[in-house]
Amino acid sequence: MTEPITEAPTDVPVEVSRWACVVRADNSTVMTLDGTNTWILRAPGGGRAVVVDPGPDDPVHLDVVLARAGAVALVLYTHWHPDHTDAIDVMAARTGAPARAREAAWCRDAEPLADGEVIEVDGLRIEVVFTPGHTADSVCLLVEDDAALLTGDTILGRGTTIIAHPDGALGPYLDSLERIAALIGAGRVARLYPAHGPVLDEAGAAVDFYRRHRLERLDQVRAAVAAGASTAAEVVERVYAAVDRSLWPAAERSVEAQLAYLAGQ
Repeated sequence: MTEPITEAPTDVPVEVSRWACVVRADNSTVMTLDGTNTWILRAPGGGRAVVVDPGPDDPVHLDVVLARAGAVALVLYTHWHPDHTDAIDVMAARTGAPARAREAAWCRDAEPLADGEVIEVDGLRIEVVFTPGHTADSVCLLVEDDAALLTGDTILGRGTTIIAHPDGALGPYLDSLERIAALIGAGRVARLYPAHGPVLDEAGAAVDFYRRHRLERLDQVRAAVAAGASTAAEVVERVYAAVDRSLWPAAERSVEAQLAYLAGQ
């Protein structure tokens, strides 16, 4: 896979295209890489913006996002994880804009998103693409005029994501990768805008890498079980031996999803 473009600095708006600007939050952890990317979408020459994944309830970050966004028509959430949704009520109060996600619990003054729905705001068109797997409620957002897909945590800009068992599941995740691959194959997506890490400007290579990685890990899990591993922790000790131990708890959740997938085959 080719190298991605440089990652955005913390709390500095970076223009990625005529349609998209990213502001990276200062909430770096093992799970968030260098921080959560908040995306500001607006049609060229358009008035109001759509903000995606405003992230942590951090006044500095939100001040930067809202100063750059101006009038906000809508706030969207790619999934429920706190590093994406912590600021949901603050954003509603500060912007007066409705919030929408796949699940009603993460909506404010609006209905949940529908698969295939097209949202239009002042010349900006966003198509909702359900992509469960990382979490059950994960969605991607297609800005076809920009040939870009906002992937949330389904595909990261660096490394690979976890399947957050039991909420997430491997079977749906693999199906979601195929759905993204189909959008790329149809010429509708050329770049991926993730919620963590830098933009990936070769979408097809990124999806191929993710699919290959998942299938390789699945083979490694099968081999570990055949060699006597009986729990997710035991599988992690064998399969992730070369990985930083700080990542083992997250790896264990993904392995639990892999074991559940294998049990259902």
